[in-house]
Amino acid sequence: MTEQKDVDSYIAKSGDKARPILEEIRKIIKSAVPKTEEQINWGFPLYKYHGTLAHFAEYKKHVAIGFGLDLQDKDRKMLEKNGYATGQKRIQIKFDQKVPAATIKQILKSQATINKEHITD
Repeated sequence: MTEQKDVDSYIAKSGDKARPILEEIRKIIKSAVPKTEEQINWGFPLYKYHGTLAHFAEYKKHVAIGFGLDLQDKDRKMLEKNGYATGQKRIQIKFDQKVPAATIKQILKSQATINKEHITD
């Protein structure tokens, strides 16, 4: 995918399998932290709230959402138990998986609080 200038364009140009996941993640981010700043950075959507909050990207077989802070062990273990691949700061969602909305929302709210208290950027 060529680099887009805004999040609407990024999602519109994404693949058919990725688009609904990207749209849902975007809605989750905006509902969890309504005052987040949305932009394109490093070629993909990035959200800031008193520092980096989250970003997401489309890949060949999945969508990934990354966070500004490390995932907590309890969140990572729960996600992995439910079949999601995780990394230090990310969750990988395969095209045939349901978006773990409640978990993502909880992570975002927690990180927003930490960001506001400590200013990570």
